[in-house]
Amino acid sequence: MGSPTRVGNIRKPKEKMRFVATAFVAILFGFFLGVSFPTISLTKMNLPSSLLPSIDLSYIEDKYSGFSTQALVNAWSSLKSNRDISVKYIPNDAKIWVPTNPPGAERLPPGIVESESDLYLRRLWGLPSEDLTIKPKYLVTFTVGLAQKQNINAAVKKVTSLLKFICSSCFLFLSLAKSMLVQFSENFTIVLFHYDGRTSEWDEFEWSKRAIHVSIRKQTKWWYAKRFLHPDIVASYEYIFIWDEDLGVEHFNAEEYIKLVRKHGLEISQPGLEPNNGLTWQMTKRRGHSEVHMQTEEKPGWCNDPHLPPCAAFVEIMAPVFSRDAWRCVWHMIQNDLVHGWGLDFALRRCVEPAHEKIGVVDAQWIVHQGVPSLGNQGQAGSGRAPWEGVRERCRREWTMFQARMVGAERAYFEEMGIDPPNSTAR
Repeated sequence: MGSPTRVGNIRKPKEKMRFVATAFVAILFGFFLGVSFPTISLTKMNLPSSLLPSIDLSYIEDKYSGFSTQALVNAWSSLKSNRDISVKYIPNDAKIWVPTNPPGAERLPPGIVESESDLYLRRLWGLPSEDLTIKPKYLVTFTVGLAQKQNINAAVKKVTSLLKFICSSCFLFLSLAKSMLVQFSENFTIVLFHYDGRTSEWDEFEWSKRAIHVSIRKQTKWWYAKRFLHPDIVASYEYIFIWDEDLGVEHFNAEEYIKLVRKHGLEISQPGLEPNNGLTWQMTKRRGHSEVHMQTEEKPGWCNDPHLPPCAAFVEIMAPVFSRDAWRCVWHMIQNDLVHGWGLDFALRRCVEPAHEKIGVVDAQWIVHQGVPSLGNQGQAGSGRAPWEGVRERCRREWTMFQARMVGAERAYFEEMGIDPPNSTAR
C-alpha cells in the first residue's frame, strides 16, 4: 500500500502548475485587452470622488491626448500621495447658497456673479482685457430714420470711430443731426433708435456695419428706454441723456454741460430752452445771465408749494439728463404700458432728495426745441382725424393714468405701514 504522504506530495506540484498556467493566461489576456483599447475614457469610469476630487477629466484627456489613461491615473495618485501638496475640494453633499447674490443667482459663488453689463462692443479674438482702447463715460440716446440716411452718414464721419451706435426710431433733419452728433465726444456712447423699421439700407456705410441696430416700428423713446436701458445695462455710464429728436444743439456742448451739472450737484437736469421756440413751462426757459437755475414762478395757482413742480424740482421729458443713481430710480418708475412718458416729469422729484436742490436747468448750455412732428405722425388716421390727433389723445390719457397709479400706490403703501398719508401733491 502506498503512503498517504507520498500521494499528497504528488498532487501538490500539479496544483502549482495549474495555478501558474491560469495566471499566465490571465496576464496574456489582460495585455492584449490593454493593447486593443489604449484610450479608455476616464470620464466613463465610475471612480470614487475621494480618488479624483474636483478634476475635469475630459479636459485633461483633451490636453494630454498622447498620454495613456493609466499614466494619468498614476500621475494623479502620486500627486495625491505627496504630503507637500494640499488638495481642497467641496464634498458632494455641500451646497452654495448666498442670499446677498442677485435673485436667482443664490446658488453661485459670489466671485463668478456678473450682475451688470454694458454697451461696449467686443472683439471675437485677442485678450478680453485688450478689447477696449477707451471706455465711454456717458450715454446719449436719440433717434434716426432712413429719410435722413445720407445726412446722418455725413455727421457720423465727423465723429471719432470709437463711438458706438444703437439704431431705432424717429426722423432727424440735416442741420439737426449734424450738429447733434458733433457735440458729443468719444467719451459718449451714442444710441440711436429707429422706429421706421428700416436698417439694412444703412449697410452701405462702413461705420454702420460696426453699429448695433435695434428697430421696432412705431415705438417711443420711453418704450425703448424701459426695455433696452435697464440700470444694470447702463451702469457703466455716469450720465444718461434721453433726448427727443427735434432739438437744435448749435449752442450746446456736452462736456461743458456735464461740468456744470457736477459743479451744481444736479442729479436730474436739462439744458435751458430757447425762449422763443416750443416753450411750455417757465421752469425750462433759458435765463441769459446764469449758469443754472432750480426754481421759477409760474402762472397764479399753478404752484401751491414753491419747492414742487412745476416751479421747482422739475424738468421736461423732452431732453432730460440723469445721473447713474437717479436713472436707476426713474427706470423703475416708468410704466411698461404707458409709452409716451407724460406725467413722468412731475414725478421725477421722487428719485432725488432734496429734489428742489438736485433737479435743475442748465442755462449756460442751451438748446432749441424745433417742434418737428415725427412720431406723432406715425399714428392711425380715422373718423376724419389726422394721425397725430389719436397720438395726442393717448398722451393725455396716459398722463391721467400715471397720476392715478402714483396716488394709488402711495395710498396703499401708507395704509400698509399704518401711517396717515400726507396730502397728495401729484398734478
